[in-house]
This record gives sequence, structure tokens and C-alpha cells, in this order.
Amino acid sequence: MNVKTTNEIADGGDYLKVFACTAVMFQSVLSLAWSLPSVTAHQSGLAVLYLLTKFTAPAFICGILLTTMRTTAEHQPTYRHYLHNQWSALFFPTICWTLAYLLVFPNLQQHEHFHDLLSWGWQFVNGNAAPHLWYNTMMLQIVILMPVLWGIRHKLMRRWTSGWILGITGLGYALWVGWYVVRVYPTSRYMSWYLLDRVFWGFWPYAILGMLAWRGWPVIQYRLRRWSWGLGLLWGLVLLAQCGAWFAKGRPIQLSQTSYYLPATIVYVLTVIGLVLALAGRQQARRSRFLPVIHRLAQYAYPSYLANVFWLQIIWRLGGATLTRFHPIWGIALCYSLTWCWSFGFTALLERFKNWRRQR
Repeated sequence: MNVKTTNEIADGGDYLKVFACTAVMFQSVLSLAWSLPSVTAHQSGLAVLYLLTKFTAPAFICGILLTTMRTTAEHQPTYRHYLHNQWSALFFPTICWTLAYLLVFPNLQQHEHFHDLLSWGWQFVNGNAAPHLWYNTMMLQIVILMPVLWGIRHKLMRRWTSGWILGITGLGYALWVGWYVVRVYPTSRYMSWYLLDRVFWGFWPYAILGMLAWRGWPVIQYRLRRWSWGLGLLWGLVLLAQCGAWFAKGRPIQLSQTSYYLPATIVYVLTVIGLVLALAGRQQARRSRFLPVIHRLAQYAYPSYLANVFWLQIIWRLGGATLTRFHPIWGIALCYSLTWCWSFGFTALLERFKNWRRQR
């Protein structure tokens, strides 16, 4: 199988990106509808659905690194060439959509609103222009740190070094989570220290996990497929534990009370990543007809993620809000379906237009 053909078939990272992007759009819809009186009566069931999707950011990071390491393993580009490619793929779309949110929907700003040019620039760069853009601020740090990650990849080629890197990463992250749970989460600092979510270190272990998944993919995907039933059982138990802890805080249920740095959430995220990678390995082994579809959707995932809240706002104003007030479940389902279709559809049309321009 030649390199071109290999790169056109979905890998585990593509599956993670598609699952994460699809799930996070549901979070966007639910967050928008959460405060409606008609939705309040259904909060318990919808809260479970929200927790089901609480894996998106770590899964996307893991998927990005898995795919990036695979596609640059044999022909690693120069850092300058890599930045040039990522400018058009990541940075430029992020700039355009951030501008769109600040100019068209300034009411979506988080934590505070701009009042002068300086505060406008602060809202632009820190991910506060829309509810979901915090992730872009954090994820784009991967691009800047890619030479460091390439250096770690080189070290991972040695078996004994892999163990050291994994051990140091696990210990460092355990200390980080322990400090966060004790000193931040149960205090008033939880909301005021929101910039911790923008720091890439908080998601560093998932980047290392993606690199390790690339490094040992044949063995890892085989073991994940073999033990997927155990992962599924653990997934269900951790989900139940999260639901119990969340509901114990009483009503009204606040979506902001969840965090990726809670131990139960970390275990849940790892089980979801394992199950998605097991599915990817199973479909690769069977040469599933969905492989090229997943690969194409993965290419559209990041710009579709950027766009999803923008299209959701339009759908909400065109009747989504009215439908959700009278029929909350149908309204949420319809807004979610349309948001997914419009986001991926617009990205696909834009890609076709760009290809057409290149061919002229």
C-alpha cells in the first residue's frame, strides 16, 4: 500500500476527531437550551447525555497527535513548512471565525465583554469570543510546540525511554489534578481561574497518549479490541459515578460544574478514547467502507467545529428556540441535526470552492 493510499484511509486519530466534533456540537445545543423553562423539567436525562459527551477536548488532542505523528513519521517537514501548512488549515480559519463571532454575535462573549480596543484584542486571543473557542486557544499551542513533540517522538522510538516519558507524564499530571481538585475546583477560584483551561499542559497527557497510540498501533488496537467489553463495563460504571456525584449537588443542575480535571472524568475520557480506538482498529481490520468517509469528515472536523456555534445561533433564531420552548426534546434534536449538517456542509462547500479556484 503506497503512502498516498495510506493517508487517504482513516486512522484512529480520524475516528477520535469525528467523534469529538460530533459530540461537542450536542454540548453547544444543550448549553444554549439549558436555561429554558421547558428544558428544566428534562434536566436529569439531558444531564446524562451531556456527561456522555464530556470527552471531546482530550479526544481531539489525542486524535490530532496520533494522525500528525503518523503522517509526518517518514517525511518530517521543516518547522517553517509545517507552520505554513497549519496557517491555512488551523490559524486562518480560527482568525476568520473569531472575527465573525465578535462582529456578528458579540453577545456570545464569555466572562466579560470588550469595551475598548485592548479588551477586544484580549477577547480575541484568549478564546472568550464564543463559548467553544477556549479550545482553539489551547489546541493551537500544539502547533507552536510541535518541534518539542517531534523530539519526544524520537525518544519514544526507544522502548525504555517510552516508559520514562509515560511515567513522568502520569506523575506530573496526577500532581496537577490533585492540586486542582483541592485548591481550585471546590472554591470560588473555579470560575475566576478559567484560563487554566487554555493552558496546554492540562491536556498534555492526551497528546502523549496519541503519540504512544501511533507508536504501538498494531499491538494497542489489537488489545483494545480484545478487551473492549471490559472498557465498556468500566465506561458505564464511571458514567454512573459521575451522574451520582453531579445529581448529589442538587438542582438546578449547572453544566459549568463539570471539569476535565476531575479524576472520574479523566477515567471516563480514557475509556471513551479506548473504545473509539478499538472501533477504528476493528473497522481497519475489516477494511470497512466507512474508512474513507471517516477520513474525509476528519479533514472537515476542525473548521466545522469552529463554525458550529455560528450556525446554531442562526438556526436558533430561525425557529429553533420556538420549537424547543414547546417541544424541548424535538427542538434540541432538530437544532443538533441541522447544526451538524450546516457546519460540515458549509466546510465541504468551502473546500470545493477552494479546489475549484486552484484548478482555474
